[in-house]
Amino acid sequence: MNTMGDGTRAVRAGLPEPKQYEPTLPGPVFAAHYHLSGEPTGPYTYGRDTNPTWTHLERAIGELEAPGENVETTVFASGMAAISAVLLSQVRAGDVVVLPDDGYQALPLVRAQLEEYGVEVRTAPTGGDAQLAVLEGARLLWIETPSNPGLDVCDVRRLVEAAHAGGTLVAVDNTLATPLGQRPLELGADFSVASDTKGMTGHGDILLGHVTCRDPELAAGVRRWRKVVGAIPGPMEAWLAHRSLATLELRIERQCANALMLAETLAKHPEVSGLRYPGLPTDASYPSAVRQMRRFGSVVSFVLADRGTAERFLSALRLADDATSFGGVRTTAERRGRWGGDAVPEGFIRFSVGAENAADLVADVERALAEAVTGN
Repeated sequence: MNTMGDGTRAVRAGLPEPKQYEPTLPGPVFAAHYHLSGEPTGPYTYGRDTNPTWTHLERAIGELEAPGENVETTVFASGMAAISAVLLSQVRAGDVVVLPDDGYQALPLVRAQLEEYGVEVRTAPTGGDAQLAVLEGARLLWIETPSNPGLDVCDVRRLVEAAHAGGTLVAVDNTLATPLGQRPLELGADFSVASDTKGMTGHGDILLGHVTCRDPELAAGVRRWRKVVGAIPGPMEAWLAHRSLATLELRIERQCANALMLAETLAKHPEVSGLRYPGLPTDASYPSAVRQMRRFGSVVSFVLADRGTAERFLSALRLADDATSFGGVRTTAERRGRWGGDAVPEGFIRFSVGAENAADLVADVERALAEAVTGN
């Protein structure tokens, strides 16, 4: 049923048919091997290949990524495992790959590895659909929208149309939006990829990633890569992830509403510059975001005067942990320049809005800003 609401789908996704006296969501299966006599033709043969707990989770994520459609999802031990699986299973020496130059901090590491393998890597910014200019002859286009941490948005449909016209595959990193904010496969992408460490599971206690695609051949390549490198999730992590999906809409709705309220507050603050939130009507990305996104995510970014001001602000917050990552129910914030890999000012703050009461968060931020600016 693809007419169900997001909340209903999230609560029910991936559950097996009800069986008398058995739990709604079966517990994790901790098995390295299975009873296997005769020819190995059954669904479960060895723990690195398949696991019933993965199966339930993969079906659940597939139902969220493309309701009512026949898609295949493969879960991984982390978001980077999922990213690497797509790139390294689909390209060969001599191929061209197009990456964003303002994407996730680990992408330069991926670029270096691809180049060592003889792959030509081209980069361009996310904003303004700039990747179009370097697309010719590429085997794979990698899109990250909204970008992390700059929150630029590109027109996925436009990029997909141009890419497919030239025989180029398209993968979209959908980590920040989640399937409840944006569905890349509906926008024409070949792969929807995410770090489920973030908003999908939402509690900051699981490392996980996934890849979803329609094409069985492409999916088989991704799944084969997982088997070859052994980048498999633990059964407990997979089970916890499936359990966490039930509250996905509740969490995302609250976090997105909070993020918009915070962005509206920060927009009025004289000490804040460079404010970005795709759901803010005054944001440069809003016209593109509103055409392809149903929710705009939990991350707000902005710039304070300098490193010292940013660090005083973070220290003064009481309802936000100074921590990396994003998408959790507990608010986190960090000065991204401390990592050295993002082209951002020293006072750049990535603020991941949690599920606390919005009024409390806004009051905490306003107080921390006042303390940071005055130095008291």
